[in-house]
Amino acid sequence: MNIETINNSIQPQKEQLLKHSLYNKIQNIDDLHCFVENHVFAVWDFMSLLKALQAKLTCTTTPWFATKNPETRYLINEIVLAEETDISIDGRRQSHYEMYLEAMEDCGADTTAINTFLSEVTSLHNIFVAIKQSTVHPNVKAFLDFTFRVIEEGKPHQIAAAFTFGREDLIPSMFTEILKNFQKNLPEANLDKLIYYFERHIELDADEHGPMAMQMINDLCEEDAQKWKEVEEISILALEKRIGLWDAIEEEIVLKAEMV
Repeated sequence: MNIETINNSIQPQKEQLLKHSLYNKIQNIDDLHCFVENHVFAVWDFMSLLKALQAKLTCTTTPWFATKNPETRYLINEIVLAEETDISIDGRRQSHYEMYLEAMEDCGADTTAINTFLSEVTSLHNIFVAIKQSTVHPNVKAFLDFTFRVIEEGKPHQIAAAFTFGREDLIPSMFTEILKNFQKNLPEANLDKLIYYFERHIELDADEHGPMAMQMINDLCEEDAQKWKEVEEISILALEKRIGLWDAIEEEIVLKAEMV
């Protein structure tokens, strides 16, 4: 098994994501608010996948020792640098999560749900209890629970699979087009920061991080058939959880429309 095999295996889920009916449901600014208010959970938990990889594949403790693969070490540190301290649209250092929160606020979306959830995570000191007690949609809970179960399992190749194949780089380009259409049709909506966020992801993932992440999977699995099988399974599950997240957002948009 290899990267090509994995890509073939996950093609049905990728197709389902790319052709999801959610995209056509985002017709107005309220629909967009619904999208970002749910999607922000995926923006946030991505950082935990990345930090788990940093803990596993680089040395973050003392005394320091060089880890096995310097190329993988570089990839992880490079992505952490970009994700945790990128340059914002107005020239400040920010994480992509912080950029996303500011973009939400600028376009009038509500950040209460994610802020409340993170407060609960802090006070409970247990991510799984916080997820279970949260009032977010069950599919959002399932998405988060999957991420942190993979992290807790602790296998670097599985975490890398969720990180590499579970975070679709084609979808941001679709949303950038949706946002640009909104910008034309709803000039009063301040979407500059949201567009910037998605464009930064496209730029970084396509040009730099994507190819390096594929190499990381190769380096972690090498000739181990069991590891490749687990990468395949986790990748499919990760995409199915993303589909579930999209289903939840679509369901919420439809319900709100029916209530009007």
